[in-house]
Amino acid sequence: MEEDRSKWRTSEDVRHDPRHATGHGALIGPNAILQLVPQIERTCGAARAAQMLARAGVAEMPDGSRMIPEGDAARLHQALRRDMPEMAPDLAAKAGTATADYILAHRIPQPVHWLLRALPAPVAARMLSRAITRHAWTFAGSGRFVARGPWRFEIADNPIVQGEHSDVPLCQWHAAVFQQLYRTLVGPHVLCVETACCAMPGHASCQFKLTP
Repeated sequence: MEEDRSKWRTSEDVRHDPRHATGHGALIGPNAILQLVPQIERTCGAARAAQMLARAGVAEMPDGSRMIPEGDAARLHQALRRDMPEMAPDLAAKAGTATADYILAHRIPQPVHWLLRALPAPVAARMLSRAITRHAWTFAGSGRFVARGPWRFEIADNPIVQGEHSDVPLCQWHAAVFQQLYRTLVGPHVLCVETACCAMPGHASCQFKLTP
């Protein structure tokens, strides 16, 4: 979703697709870091954000021009959950909303905005879910994304929570991205809830349910 223009993708973007990565591991969109760090800075200060980046092994901020190693994003999100467990869900959700706003402003052409908003919600949701599926590699990395219809998504082996264990869902960033896209292009009251998470015992995929 982050590396697209006229048809939500250009030939230039193919070389940033993790399916084309060789020797550097899987890649993910830079907004997984770029939109999270400002939330940490606003809440805890620049020094704390820099400390967290260092602990996550992120040597420098992405410049936004290319995909980044998914491990960098995963370690930062995991460091946030580990170091600030009470604040992490809210900060991740705000970062997800900001990520969606970036996509809406820079990657989805205005005529597409107008078209989807003019369509009945079920039709718009179906079109948007197809577009999200086509560009899932930008937010799922090496995870396997599947749309179970226009209102349900799954990410198997989600790298953002890889190796974590939790009794509750952890993917507020993903849920907020989906919710903000749908609220803007499908209906203003859409809610997205993660109903299961890879980090929870017995679940192989993170599952998201959108409610119109």
